[in-house]
Amino acid sequence: MLKFILSFLICFCFNLIYSQVNPNNIDIVRGKYGTPHIFSKTDKEAAYGLAWAHAEDDFKTIQETFLPVKGFLGKYKGKEGAQLDYVIQLLKCKETVEMQFKNLSSEVVEVIEGYVEGLNAYALAHPNEVLVKKTFPITIKEYLTGYNLVIHFFSDTGDVLKDLFGNKVAPLKEVSLNTIGSNGFAFRREKTKDNKTYLNVNTHQPLEGPFAWYEAHMVSEQGWNMLGGLFPGSPFPFIGTNENLGWTHTYNYPDLIDLFQLEMHPRKKYQYKFDGQWVKLKKSKAKLKVKLKSGIVLPIRKKVLWSKYGPVVKNDSGSFTFRSNAFENISSIDQWYKMNKASNFNEFKAALEIIGVPRFNVIYADKNDNIFYLSNAKLPVRDTLFKWDELLPGNTSKTLTNSFHKLSDLPQLLNPSKGYLFNTNNSPFNCTHSEDNLLKENYSSTFSYRENLNNRSLRFEELIEQYDKISYEDFKRIKYDQQYPTPIFCPFEVNGVFELNPLDYPELASLINIIQKWDRRANVTNLGSTQWSVYYKHLKKSVKKLNLNEELPIEDSILIKSLTYTHEYLFKNFNKIEVLHGEFQKHVRGDVELGVPGLVDMIAATSSRKHKDGMVKAVSGDSYIMLVRYGNETVEIETVLPYGISNRPDSPHYTDQMNLYVNQQRKKMTLDKAEIYKTANKIYHPK
Repeated sequence: MLKFILSFLICFCFNLIYSQVNPNNIDIVRGKYGTPHIFSKTDKEAAYGLAWAHAEDDFKTIQETFLPVKGFLGKYKGKEGAQLDYVIQLLKCKETVEMQFKNLSSEVVEVIEGYVEGLNAYALAHPNEVLVKKTFPITIKEYLTGYNLVIHFFSDTGDVLKDLFGNKVAPLKEVSLNTIGSNGFAFRREKTKDNKTYLNVNTHQPLEGPFAWYEAHMVSEQGWNMLGGLFPGSPFPFIGTNENLGWTHTYNYPDLIDLFQLEMHPRKKYQYKFDGQWVKLKKSKAKLKVKLKSGIVLPIRKKVLWSKYGPVVKNDSGSFTFRSNAFENISSIDQWYKMNKASNFNEFKAALEIIGVPRFNVIYADKNDNIFYLSNAKLPVRDTLFKWDELLPGNTSKTLTNSFHKLSDLPQLLNPSKGYLFNTNNSPFNCTHSEDNLLKENYSSTFSYRENLNNRSLRFEELIEQYDKISYEDFKRIKYDQQYPTPIFCPFEVNGVFELNPLDYPELASLINIIQKWDRRANVTNLGSTQWSVYYKHLKKSVKKLNLNEELPIEDSILIKSLTYTHEYLFKNFNKIEVLHGEFQKHVRGDVELGVPGLVDMIAATSSRKHKDGMVKAVSGDSYIMLVRYGNETVEIETVLPYGISNRPDSPHYTDQMNLYVNQQRKKMTLDKAEIYKTANKIYHPK
């Protein structure tokens, strides 16, 4: 009891002395499934409440997001963690915050202050949950340093660093469209039978980890009423809906990063040629702490080099540098906040004008029956004389960009005549009916979009052609569709298996017949999807290993090797080849294990990895689903998470949405305060 009283007094004194937020002004309201509804007087208090509620559900992942800011991830995770500690210093994230902090609006600064105060208060009240001593308190600038690192990973910086440190200095790789994705659909009232505007929020992310969605509802007396998805460490939702409008993001693939090779001085180690002059690289030291297997923490210093373009990485092929839109950019947090607070399309578009969010398509809808598509990105204004999607010379100011395109320069479409918009990570020039689509030639060639089409875009177009108008049931059927188009699209040719003669391969005839009779669906009772999944994954590895020309058909002998592998795999692990999809692919957490539908690049997608006994486990795909209908005065919302709101195994909300998820069901949500309080299971203050 004495320990409890002392702890209480410490927390009380901390809040009294350091905190500007009064927790008594904040209500955290949790209903049946535990989603936190945060009610407060101010936006700042709402952010404080979100920090507390999210920490209750997943403090560990939130901390891991910010440990590199302190240089502590190496102390926690050893060598693996120290790599990220180094990267945050290599990219000069702290310096970016120091330079750009003054450009943030006072409103968003207050919100971040509230969020940081909430995290610090939770850490003080729960010291046993702190992963590394002296992590807390964190400051607002430390928070933004970690935020800038996250923006780098949204800007392809991670991929470039991986290639440079791995001595792979080729042009940026094409995107393998059949392995990742997100969906966003919007329908105007002219296209719906109930005269409501529809929005499908359906990103495909990892189901767990730092980029898995958390659901929260932020409400303040300053006009905030936003329900949606956010990542651990985020002070408000990045996708979702308020009472007037909503939006989702999907990944897009313009050319975001420019990669350069430096011309180094033949004798002077740290000098490179630029505009005919020899210029010195800027040098500094990254201070790292690495936890060894013995438990000893070893201090290490590692060199950091910078050119006029950005960080420099030396490898066996030379010295390279790159320029990213994440350098000198923390304004995206301002943009997302203003998108949250927008009450109509004009205010929403004004938020987009900030051009801080580094990438992502936007699919938007509102209660006034506007729908909008934007292929958003912070893209540099480039000299068209250079091939920017290839390795560039780093010795001339002609390749040193210093400005970015405005919103008006980017592909966008408002209220197309056919009444619908969609994106499945496909081309921005295929976002609606062919009669309404944008024309590629109207936009800068330096954008170099790398996406084109995928199975989801082809399948959506197959489905939408069937309807003059859609009902809400049709809308759900489209969203949850799990069927490949015919033929199946793939960067390499996969359809040859459907042309094989089973009689030519008697030992594989039964397997070939199953695949050839397969209806291209992946529901849990399906026969054919398991066999296809094993076959396809092996074939994909073979194509990559053999470095085959992806534009040419694959020889039958290669197909047969993958079929032979599939036959042996199924017999070895299941003692039969007639394995149904739900027997093979599982949705797993704790002691709950359920058959889950879906395959990669289906509209309702599921990606998986090895689990046990030949089975696979879902690891990414439909990571947060929100279906919204806007009437003139009402907003109807249904959502679901893959597991539950909490990442704590002892929580009742650790697995309580899993059955809904695998059965393609959702929970009803509301923005109405009276209804939320009326149906609450728990109402409390964050203390």
